[in-house]
Amino acid sequence: MSRPLHRGVSVGGRLSVNGPDFWDDSQMKDKVEKEDLERNRSPGDQTYLSTKFLCRVLFPDNSPSKHSLGENGLISDPFSPGAGRNRLKYALLLIRLSLVFIIILALTGSFWWTISITSSSRGQIYHGYRKLQEQVVSDLRDIGQLSLGAANVKDVEYCPPESENFIPCFNVSENLDLGLSKGEEVDRYCGPGSRQNCLVLPPVNYKIPLRWPTGRDVIWHANVNITAQEVLSSGSLTKRLMMLEEEQISFRSDSAMFDSIEDYSHQIAEMIGLRNESNFVQAGVRTILDIGCGYGSFGAHLFSSQLLTMCVANYEASGSQVQLTLERGLPAMIGSFNSKQLPYPSLSFDMIHCAECHVDWDQKDGILLVEVDRLLRPGGYFVWTSTVTNTQRSVRNKVSLKKWNFVRNFAESMCWELSAQQDETVVWKKTSLKKCYVARRPGVGPSLCSKGQDIESPYYRPLQACIAGTQSRRWIPIAERTKWPSRAKLNSSELKIHGLSSEALAEDSLNWNSAVNNYWSLLSPLIFSDHPKRPGDDDPSPPYNMLRNVLDMNAHFGGLNAALLDARKSVWVMNVIPTSGPNYLPLILDRGFVGVLHDWCEAFPTYPRTYDLIHANGLLSLEFGQHSRCPMFDLFIEMDRVLRPEGWVIIRDTVPLIELARAHAARLKWDARVVEVESSDEKLLICQKPFSRRQAS
Repeated sequence: MSRPLHRGVSVGGRLSVNGPDFWDDSQMKDKVEKEDLERNRSPGDQTYLSTKFLCRVLFPDNSPSKHSLGENGLISDPFSPGAGRNRLKYALLLIRLSLVFIIILALTGSFWWTISITSSSRGQIYHGYRKLQEQVVSDLRDIGQLSLGAANVKDVEYCPPESENFIPCFNVSENLDLGLSKGEEVDRYCGPGSRQNCLVLPPVNYKIPLRWPTGRDVIWHANVNITAQEVLSSGSLTKRLMMLEEEQISFRSDSAMFDSIEDYSHQIAEMIGLRNESNFVQAGVRTILDIGCGYGSFGAHLFSSQLLTMCVANYEASGSQVQLTLERGLPAMIGSFNSKQLPYPSLSFDMIHCAECHVDWDQKDGILLVEVDRLLRPGGYFVWTSTVTNTQRSVRNKVSLKKWNFVRNFAESMCWELSAQQDETVVWKKTSLKKCYVARRPGVGPSLCSKGQDIESPYYRPLQACIAGTQSRRWIPIAERTKWPSRAKLNSSELKIHGLSSEALAEDSLNWNSAVNNYWSLLSPLIFSDHPKRPGDDDPSPPYNMLRNVLDMNAHFGGLNAALLDARKSVWVMNVIPTSGPNYLPLILDRGFVGVLHDWCEAFPTYPRTYDLIHANGLLSLEFGQHSRCPMFDLFIEMDRVLRPEGWVIIRDTVPLIELARAHAARLKWDARVVEVESSDEKLLICQKPFSRRQAS
């Protein structure tokens, strides 16, 4: 099909392509008119002309004439819809081939550059590539799950009965097969395949724990993994428990060594020059690390004196000290003094306690005592109760005497002062003066850590044989620190160490006080009723002791913890600082709270069903906002594992992430409701875990 006649061309006329003067006067006039018309054409026409020009360049016409006559005697257009379209296709194809050629050249150059770098760099690039692959797969999985909708997503299966007390990263049998021994088989190893993507169900006869403070002294036997024989044979200093009846375990302070835990605590207070344990706070003691805590009786007694005791003990498949302590509503986590530093900052605790904790302090050239020194604040106390310290018995036992002499001499070489020794209990006091280390004889005791070694907040790093914390600005003797409860706010000079002002902390506290009031009103079954009614003033508020164990997954400054204490809620908070964000853990511990550093792409070191409330403010944005190192749903599986039946979850984050979290909550069979946040582009997701039971076989 031919195009209409061009301007300036007569019908039936012929043009000589060889003659330079093939335009007559009328044709020249028409040419001027055509140029005016071209200037007034629309952008679409200009694009058409540009395409014509491009095709002329790419496909020059080799015919004798630029314009030939059609069969009807009209001049044919090379850009006609017939042949012209084919030429346009060829032009686009050539452009695409050119782009492909350029890309191939770039990739080839990149390939030759890659193989020319060192082997270590290749490993880093491969590692980064694998991380990128994992991130892409994770993001696609989350997007796919959200796009399917809650109704079309497959429910998560339940774990088999043998996984009722499953803890990822702690597999003793596998560690033994790998040749680990001497205590390292119970250490934490998080590798591929350590997780289980299934829901851990409670035991068949599981019951909701009794509310605090009743639950501190009485727990349900079916809720913990301990045999009757283990209960009856637990005769160490701080275990002290007896079974009242078949369903319950009652904790008492009976002991052959001491009349009671109260007498034992009173003895320690007197040994450091105090009247009784109620004076610990005035001496600067607030936080205590209890190694091998038995079943938490020491910390349970001191809680009434406003002392906060964190229990750490090895992983135990049965009769776990950590599991029973958490079931009683007391702070605890799995941690071992074997080969790695605990995930706490240096200078974190005012006292470290070990009563028959089964740690061989004389082994590994005293490196375990060096870790105790790292965790102790200046002027802090190390309390050790053991048959080894009984000098009268040690004289008759050469092995015990050798252990005692080593520990005593090594403690002295670290500038620890032996405060008192009575019966089987010894109390040392860490020096408050840095000059003591300089005054030591050359070659005596462990050396001071260099700046490269002195990492303030290590994360399961191998044990270091040097004294840490001496270069920290947080080197403040406990006697000079703000006393509890004023310590929760810190003074201006202490806040300055952490780069904060009093005004910033006060504003943070004000926001969290308001948030806690709102949270508490939302923790009611009414939020999940058929009508979207928010609990009002006429509705009964939840009791102050409806919660006990709280896990704050992104604690920031510890504001939630402080607000719960200000509201006089009977809770303790495990403040977790993610390794992927800013490290505020030293600030949290300096405020007199307890907390830990943790990577949320790994399992938390605790047993299933240990927390009543899980709180996550901004955690999803931190871990999954820009990029993700692991699937979000794995995090929700872990939250379900550590949450007690009928426990609560509060998530605050951006709207897209809240919607994605809501889809994950549906897969976990959680009851969930999204709540608007005033004057904010964020939302709350309030969830409650159902009490799902396994059918008795």
